[in-house]
Amino acid sequence: MAMKSSLMLLSRHSKLALRGHPAMVYNLPVSGPLLVSHRAKSGSTPINVGVMFVPQQEAWVVERMGKYNAILEPGLNFLIPILDKVKYVQSLKEIAIDIPQQSAISMDNVAINIDGVLYLRIMDPYKSSYGIEDPEFAITQLAQTTMRSEIGKISLDGLFKERENLNINIVHAINIASEAWGIQCMRYEIRDIKLPERIQEAMQMQVEAERKKRANVLESEGIKASEINIAEGKKQATILQSEAEKAQLINSATGAAEAVVVAGEARAKSIKAVAEALGTKQGASAASLAVAENYVKAFGNLAKSSNTLLLPANVGDVTGMVSQALAIYKKLDTEVVKEVFEDKSTDDSERL
Repeated sequence: MAMKSSLMLLSRHSKLALRGHPAMVYNLPVSGPLLVSHRAKSGSTPINVGVMFVPQQEAWVVERMGKYNAILEPGLNFLIPILDKVKYVQSLKEIAIDIPQQSAISMDNVAINIDGVLYLRIMDPYKSSYGIEDPEFAITQLAQTTMRSEIGKISLDGLFKERENLNINIVHAINIASEAWGIQCMRYEIRDIKLPERIQEAMQMQVEAERKKRANVLESEGIKASEINIAEGKKQATILQSEAEKAQLINSATGAAEAVVVAGEARAKSIKAVAEALGTKQGASAASLAVAENYVKAFGNLAKSSNTLLLPANVGDVTGMVSQALAIYKKLDTEVVKEVFEDKSTDDSERL
């Protein structure tokens, strides 16, 4: 009998059954990021015609005689008319909620106005339907209070530097509170930060001072590098100049030494030639002639550099001067011959 009554009821609503798709059963606006769908908040839920078509990414909470019964999955579902009622329609898509602008005070007592966008998703339709009356309002208020609390922990400069960490802390705090509502906060983004005009002017002056400081530092570093390069160039030039002078002195000394050696060799050759010439029969006469010529030449150069002269008593006796010079020469020659014979005898004794 009950089955027959159900079939009769279905036949009465056959036209509605043919239009069982939710988009045809009711005409609902879908504008605006709403945590709970517009139809659930306005009380216009789908009419139970027995055969229900649930759209993808939606969850319909069904009550039977005023008590929770089931959650309809996307696709074809069957309900008992009159007894079952679709009480809530929850969207399982990620939803963006605009967090209104609010005033907050940072740790260094700066009043700022800040707003943001909160992205969340319903994870448990049952908790979001029965756990809280207005989830959207609750999430918005929770985000605002959490934002004020987190901003009060950091300074104004840290607010710009740690913006990402601030978003993470807000999301963590919201997820702890919204777990009982079956809602998960995906992310929170600070959208706009407004500062008082005097604070903005002070920050602008600070930025300009910082840029001037950097410019002065860069200029001083450039001058420093330039002076270092100039000093380094002078140092290298001095080193190269000293090395050149050193090389010049070495070359001059080497040349002088070689000249002395060459002059000594030439002197030795001339002395040897003189000695060989003196060993001949007419060597003494040649020596006497050379001494006489040098004697006359020496007297010719007297009084050229000074007016004071020291002359021997027999200046005019050239023959006596030559004889005296030859006597000295013969004495030296005898001593040299004696030394040569002594050296030769010493070498012979050492050999024995």
